[in-house]
Amino acid sequence: MATGLSVSSFERIDWSRPWFAPFAERGARWQRAALESEAAYLAELNRDACASGQTTGRGKPLAFIAQDDLPPGAAYEAHIGATGCVPTRRNLHDFFNALMWFTFPRIKAALNARQSEAIDELGIGPTRGGVRDTLTLFDENALLFATADPSLAEALRNFDWHTLLVENRSAWGERCEVRSFGHALLEKLIAPYKACTGHAWIVEVPNEYFSWSDAQQRALLDETTSASIEREPLASRMFAPLPVLGIPGWWPANDDPAFYDDKQVFRSGRRAR
Repeated sequence: MATGLSVSSFERIDWSRPWFAPFAERGARWQRAALESEAAYLAELNRDACASGQTTGRGKPLAFIAQDDLPPGAAYEAHIGATGCVPTRRNLHDFFNALMWFTFPRIKAALNARQSEAIDELGIGPTRGGVRDTLTLFDENALLFATADPSLAEALRNFDWHTLLVENRSAWGERCEVRSFGHALLEKLIAPYKACTGHAWIVEVPNEYFSWSDAQQRALLDETTSASIEREPLASRMFAPLPVLGIPGWWPANDDPAFYDDKQVFRSGRRAR
């Protein structure tokens, strides 16, 4: 769902931000094309799609089409699954969605496959149903929390912010890290605010993960997470809320432990109570 931001909003992307930086090389090229014209933008996306060999949830070659080319009455996810063509508007919401097809291609394909299966089974109704709601939540608002330390995962699940973000601050980059995924979340982070919260999907990784290259790390997260999406019963309780600006190294103000004293943002949560 778009927020109505104009094309000029592309100029507001700050690729130095830690939530955008991993996508900067490809993203800055797309950004220039988007500011030029819709035709130039779609051509740039499709050049990358052709070069990647990426497929969607049902094995169709990935491509990007104008939103107006989606046939009347066609369901968005079902159309992607059946044709490989992703209806795409020239706005930030769809821009970040397209970037994820190249950053975590297997996760995107797995999400599309499960959505397509649910549509086949239940059709399109006034509500999506629990599985489709969870898939949409992942697609729109997920963060990938990779950790080699079960105690840090437990702190996240239990809203134990002091343990996770203050006491174990040195663990970030050595025993845990976060990767952006949700495209609606990335759109919100054009203008970051303290209460902006992602839904963290916890991924257990080996200790040596933190010495690997970025490409190796992304490949493991892509493979592990997509496998979970493909086979597990899905529900929204599988996520853990995580205020994005609280992530160590992601916002200068959180160097001060008092940053986390804001109970309106860093709440105790039902599980902690």
